Amino acid sequence: MLVRSPENAAIIYLQFLLFYMSVLPERYTVTAALPYANGPVHIGHLAGVYLPADIYVRYLRSAGRDVKFICGSDEHGVPITIRAQKEGVTPQQVVDKYHALIRDSFKDFNVSFDVYSRTSSATHAEVSSGFFTKLNDAGQFIEQTTQQYFDEKAQQFLADRYIVGTCPNCGNENAYGDQCERCGTSLSPTELINPRSMLSGAQPVLRDTKHWFLPLDQYEPWLREWIIEGHKSDWKTNVYGQCKSWIDQGLHPRAVTRDLDWGVPVPVPGAEGKVLYVWFDAPIGYISATKEAFPHEWELYWKDAGSKLVHFIGKDNIVFHCIIFPVMLKAHGEFILPDNVPANEFLNLEGDKISTSRNWAVWLHEYLADFPGQADVLRYVLCANAPETKDNDFTWKDFQARNNNELVATLGNFVNRAAVLTHKFFEGKVPELGELTPIEQDAFAQLSEFPAKVGELIENYRFRDALAEVINLARLGNKYLAETQPWHLIKTDAVRTGTVLNVSLQIAAALAPLLEPFLPESAQKLAAMLNIELGNWTSAGRPDALAAGHQLQEAALLFAKIEDAVVETQVQKLLDTKKENQLANTPVTPAKDDVSFDDFGQMDLRIGTITAAEKVAKTKKLLKLTVDLGLEERTIVSGIAEYFIPEALIGQQVQVLLNLAPREIKGIKSQGMLLMAENADGSLALMQPSVPVRNGSSVA
Repeated sequence: MLVRSPENAAIIYLQFLLFYMSVLPERYTVTAALPYANGPVHIGHLAGVYLPADIYVRYLRSAGRDVKFICGSDEHGVPITIRAQKEGVTPQQVVDKYHALIRDSFKDFNVSFDVYSRTSSATHAEVSSGFFTKLNDAGQFIEQTTQQYFDEKAQQFLADRYIVGTCPNCGNENAYGDQCERCGTSLSPTELINPRSMLSGAQPVLRDTKHWFLPLDQYEPWLREWIIEGHKSDWKTNVYGQCKSWIDQGLHPRAVTRDLDWGVPVPVPGAEGKVLYVWFDAPIGYISATKEAFPHEWELYWKDAGSKLVHFIGKDNIVFHCIIFPVMLKAHGEFILPDNVPANEFLNLEGDKISTSRNWAVWLHEYLADFPGQADVLRYVLCANAPETKDNDFTWKDFQARNNNELVATLGNFVNRAAVLTHKFFEGKVPELGELTPIEQDAFAQLSEFPAKVGELIENYRFRDALAEVINLARLGNKYLAETQPWHLIKTDAVRTGTVLNVSLQIAAALAPLLEPFLPESAQKLAAMLNIELGNWTSAGRPDALAAGHQLQEAALLFAKIEDAVVETQVQKLLDTKKENQLANTPVTPAKDDVSFDDFGQMDLRIGTITAAEKVAKTKKLLKLTVDLGLEERTIVSGIAEYFIPEALIGQQVQVLLNLAPREIKGIKSQGMLLMAENADGSLALMQPSVPVRNGSSVA
């Protein structure tokens, strides 16, 4: 579409909006997967779930839609109790700590939830218990006695994650009872080789226990019609494919209760010591959070046919949100079903899978502390590199390059040039729009197309492409300035220069609302610089958003260049983490054969103080040490020069094997041996007494 005047551009754009908004749902219920309150949020969570959800919701609000954005902490389940056990605290203390950390991190990252609740709330207990009761009273569950592992030492049934053993697929000796994290294979506890309890370390035994099961198999025909036939064309390929695979393999009843003491108690007689399975009560958390925040209108967003329900999740949660939760909603009978579940793939970090257990992650709260005021930079990089169709990789070098080359040099550069030149040549006032040449007509024509183009991409959950189009608008502005060169034009034609800067400022004004879903802080800064309200989607793309004579505020840089040293610090942090993981996972050297106590007793181990230390000439590894052993001073040659500075050793107390037969090394008579501890990476540490002792003291 080529529009030959700014007036026609505005008319055609408004006609599009009127048509587009006439076919929209009445309201939207948008949920983001409830994060487990057993640790912080990392960039994988953001890229997979929370950032795309926030972009979508911000766009809907900007377009004038009625939307509720729902989330909260998932505070039940075995990961919580495992964390509590490791930290020596109660599960409630764990969830209180991490709920606050996660909530505050999201707020500082400008994720615009309408409500961020928690599943330990009284409202959630009431709603989830009522949900279970209704299904149970309607005969929707199967009560069945099965065998489950029991820890006789701890006197407790073990949930899947409380059992570890050898994976039958890859041989990993620390696979969980539900999944092997090394090879990704889904498991059941009885498939593990040599299973052991995480509570006591003992080998568990199988015992009978009764549970309530949701008969997913009975809903196969309905799921096949609803998903395979009904959502083939509008659900993402990865979501549809995983659902079809599950259904084609045949579904089975799934237990919705667990033998635990942390969670929502099963609300029926005879279920003492049992709680609702976390994947039964967690998605109900969306409903309870909405009810808690909007007690008088929550049903409109969950029960009215005019509402569109959209779940944002990671691909590891597809089965729960596309099969199990919809079956629960269908069985209940009063709730709407999800219209779409736009799950993303996984984000890796520096070529390796993000892992909380290995601390291989970029944690949101740490990023916000290390990069104050730069939440938008991370939002930009994670969206521009989003794993929408395949796993992608986050690297700090790419983070730096995208900031410097795209945010600073493209987006920030265009806005800054347009504003600075207006201040320089026209006292910061928007100049008059004069006669339009073909280059202006083409610029306005392209400008009018961007809101519809970006909006359509967001509506179809293609956020990466939508952001690229916003940056293309900035590129359009840079290209226009480069072609017109107002910094030279002002010398010969002030009127024409005014037209050029007017057009440039109209493009900048369009950028503000289009940027807002992606980079909300930067959009606000841009609007403040232009001295305008941020506006909404209907205001974007107008060729007359800024009237002639409108006064701009002082020009300011939207983004700052990130120097090499900054990212090198972050890379080194990860390298240190990798080294720690390698050390922790390096097998300990096997024990040597037993020796008799008499043999051990023949070793004369003494404490001595190093009084002199120097490198042995023409060697890399050897140090010549003089050690005061109380009885006498001895010379000891030790191969530790690569790990210690000689001067730093002077005055250190060490353990010495005194009665080792003397040996000549590089012409030096060595009389004894220092005792050292060797790390997995080969580095050495001195074996020293914890407090100073008299030289010559025996090591007993």
